[in-house]
Amino acid sequence: MKTTAALLAGASALVLAGQAQAQDKTLTISVYSFAQDEFKTIVYDPFEEICGCELVVETGNSVERMSKIEANAAAPVIDMAVLSAHDALALARKDLIAPVPVDQLSNYDKLYDVAKDPLGDNLAVGYTFYATSIVYRSDKVTVESWADLLGPELAGNVALPDVTTNQGPPALHMIGKAMGDQDPSLTAPIEAVAGHKDEIVTFYVRSSQLAQLMQQEEIWAAPVGRFAWASFKDNGLPMAWATPKEGQTGGLNVMVLTKGSANQELALQFMDFWLSTPIQQALAEALVDSPANAEVQVSDEVAENLTYGAETVKSLDLIPPAVMLDNRESWLEQWNAKVAQ
Repeated sequence: MKTTAALLAGASALVLAGQAQAQDKTLTISVYSFAQDEFKTIVYDPFEEICGCELVVETGNSVERMSKIEANAAAPVIDMAVLSAHDALALARKDLIAPVPVDQLSNYDKLYDVAKDPLGDNLAVGYTFYATSIVYRSDKVTVESWADLLGPELAGNVALPDVTTNQGPPALHMIGKAMGDQDPSLTAPIEAVAGHKDEIVTFYVRSSQLAQLMQQEEIWAAPVGRFAWASFKDNGLPMAWATPKEGQTGGLNVMVLTKGSANQELALQFMDFWLSTPIQQALAEALVDSPANAEVQVSDEVAENLTYGAETVKSLDLIPPAVMLDNRESWLEQWNAKVAQ
């Protein structure tokens, strides 16, 4: 396996051309709080060294970060942000982000198609995604369909995500698909879950809850994001990751440019650096992000912990960002009336 140092060295040429222009400039980015030590080592520090600029990193939850972008729309203080695809679309609908001139990204054509223009009009570029499927006790049950979550073999031994979580609507979407109902209202799967709610151990809000319940053998199966798989596969119990016949779902995270940013050129250099094969590979090998760059190649051991490879990416049945935005209030109302009561 290549070392991180070697991978980072291979990315240096991407932004050297812009080094002179970047002197004495500051780029302010807004990112998730997750894995910031690793991002500093793999992405932030090497970019600063190459571009000769200062990188200011602001973290927080999505609501806080989106609110700051909106509050400073007249005089942006954030140049570039990373968000979920549907949160990025919410900003786009408020005219707070600018189209990405993708012809200036040398690594754009290396991305999987799902990451190239997820919002339309080049308003965002995907940089990582994750699969959501079902983890289960392979010595207790076999899971071949999303419908198995509500089946008799798992009654009293299954957990489902709450509808307010990132995993909730995608899991309901796939349960609906297994029922032959793909209406974006999610009415059918919500009603199905409501009909089985007494057989469900909990509706979880954090994947850490699941790991504990699984370890205590209180549950045998639950839908989770691939990023949480490591906490299950190494728990000492016979665990498996399902490949349901309906496919897997998941989520996509994207990069956006804030409208009116004075540092668009530098932001584009940073985006390109982050999307490059060496950086995406280093992040993958550190088990930080699954790569959106299709050129990345990792060992089987690393791939086991990621959403990786063309076949896996092709299998993802993602809820379109517009569907997520347009329906989530209705989903919550239905959930509260039928499941949470």
